[in-house]
This record gives sequence, structure tokens and C-alpha cells, in this order.
Amino acid sequence: MKKRAIVLILALVICLGTAVWAADGEALVSLSYLRGTFTDGFLAQLDGSGDRIYEKAQQQVDAIAAQAGLGPEGAVSQLTEVSLKEMDRLTASAGAVVLPLAGSLQVTFSAGTVVDATEGRELSSGTLLSPSHRYVVAEGTSAVFTVASQVAVFQYEGICSITESAETVDYIAMADALKALHLFQGSDTGYGNGYNLDRYPTRLQALVMFLRVLGEEDAALAYTGSHPFTDVPWGDSYVAYAYSKGYTNGYGDGRFGSDNPVSAASYVEFLLRALGYSTAGVDDWRTSLTRAVGCGLITDGERQALESGEFYRAQVVYLSYRSLDAPVSGTAEQLGDRLVRQGLFTASQLQAARSGVSPVRLG
Repeated sequence: MKKRAIVLILALVICLGTAVWAADGEALVSLSYLRGTFTDGFLAQLDGSGDRIYEKAQQQVDAIAAQAGLGPEGAVSQLTEVSLKEMDRLTASAGAVVLPLAGSLQVTFSAGTVVDATEGRELSSGTLLSPSHRYVVAEGTSAVFTVASQVAVFQYEGICSITESAETVDYIAMADALKALHLFQGSDTGYGNGYNLDRYPTRLQALVMFLRVLGEEDAALAYTGSHPFTDVPWGDSYVAYAYSKGYTNGYGDGRFGSDNPVSAASYVEFLLRALGYSTAGVDDWRTSLTRAVGCGLITDGERQALESGEFYRAQVVYLSYRSLDAPVSGTAEQLGDRLVRQGLFTASQLQAARSGVSPVRLG
């Protein structure tokens, strides 16, 4: 605990030192010196300094926390990753550091300044932050970082508090729920659980999601047949299985279009096939959103939102999650219940996964 408190003070000193350098344009003490020689030497003396150093550090932590209206435990002493949804907010006090990784963050403040330590410049209130830049809340400043995109992933350090919005769709919770049910997996991206919800989905990714929602991923992975397509860089067994089942015919010229972006209408067409309302080569995918309203997969408000907005992996997750509540063609059974009956997960697992998702919907 003592070392943690002192390291926190050093982190604040380093952050404020960065702000001084950025504001004046000249480094009186280099950041590398603060982070290296000075910090290492200071910590080397820690064991022989008794309680005096700790008490002084703790007093400074308490003073900063009191000014921010937080207890000492509100201070995070190392960069901590968080994924938030649109309109969620991080309120940060002097010395805090924010490092955006994905999505869009907007910073606002009424007094003081926030410094882009990567470029060495002060920001104006209302600025949208750049990914992979390190931002420091300067002395005398309380800043609010608001998620301005559907989702955002960033790291933060210092005295901060998070306020979640109850008015926006929680794509992250839906992704967590699908992952718990083994219907969604992240990529090898090193942040945000690899969900990449801010990226455009490809046709191959959409096909894999379709097979998972259909409950046939294991069968696809075990399939040893071939396919006629020349542009499948990975996932051959998925494509071959889907082709053998008549779920997809590709573009008809030897191409599957693996890396092509998939539209909302195209992905909904996959889900309609999973629910038994559509057949490849028979139904026109361009009418899929209208047909999806008719069978209860989506509402008319959701149709309008999907038609007017861009289609990201966030919407793939949204539609896949909502499909669990949709009725299977010709039955009174919902898709989620059918997957329970097929043994992909239990009813209690489905209930637990649903419990963490808010009822807010698109449109």
C-alpha cells in the first residue's frame, strides 16, 4: 500500500511535468529523467525511509482526492483499460492521464486546460481526441471525457469517476453476453477484448457469426469438404460447410468476397436463413430488412436506424443478440430456446447472459 501511494504521487508529478513542458515548449526536466533515473532512485530509497515518506505521499493523495470529491481509493495508480458506450462519461481531476485506443472521445472543461502530451499542445474544450495520443489533465482542471461514438476503448490513470448513460444501446454488454454463450469471439486485438465493435464487418466474419447463431459452428469446423472460391484467406471449413448446405453461393464468378464489407441487409439475410425465413438463391437480400420486420426479428424503428446509419461490428452484435428473441419459422419457439434445446448452452446460462444487457434498442 505504501509503495502504491508513493508511485501514485510520482505518476502525478510526471503528468504535471508533462503539462509544464507542453505549455512552455521547453523541458526544464526531461520526461525520461522523471520516469527513469529520478523515479528509480527515489524508489530505491523507499525501504530505508521509514514512515515519513509514506505519510507525506499519503497526505498529498488525500489532498488531491478531497479536492476532487473522492476518497483516496478513487485514484488509479496505473493505466487501466475500460470500454464504454455512447454518452458514457469519465470525469478526471488534475494529473489524470487518458489514452484513447478505439472509438471517439470528446473532452470538455470550463476552466484550465487539457494537454496533448504526444504533440505538445493545449486543447480547447469540445475537442475530439486522437487515438493513441496521451492526454493529461492540467493543474486546476476538472475534465469530462464523453464517448462520442457507439463504443470507445481507452486507458486512464489518476483520480477519475465513470458515469454510465441509461439512454444508449449497450453493444459491449451484448458482446459480453454472446461471448458467454460462445456465439461471439474477439480477435487478436490487444484491447477491448478484441471485439473491434468500431470496425466494419466482412462477409467472412458475418458468415462465421451466422453459423454460430445457427448452432452449426462445430459442424463447420469438422467439415472436410471443399468450396469453389479463390478468395478465402482463412476459415475454409466455414465457407465449405456453408456452401455445401446452400447457405451461400458467393458472387457466382469464383469469388466469395471474404474481405468485402457486409451491409445490414446482407447480414439480416443471413439471420433470416438461420431462422428459416429465407433461402439462398431464392429470396432477394435487398428486401431482407422489410421481411425481418414482418417476421419479428427487428422493429420498424430498428429497420429505419439500420437503413440510415453505417453498419459496424457493433450492429452485427446487436442483431445477433436480438435474434435470440426472434421466433423460428413455423414454430412458437424462439431461437435462443432452440439453441438451448440443441445443447449449445443451458437455459440458466441464457438467462444470466441476458441479465447484463439493458433493454434500450435502436430506433
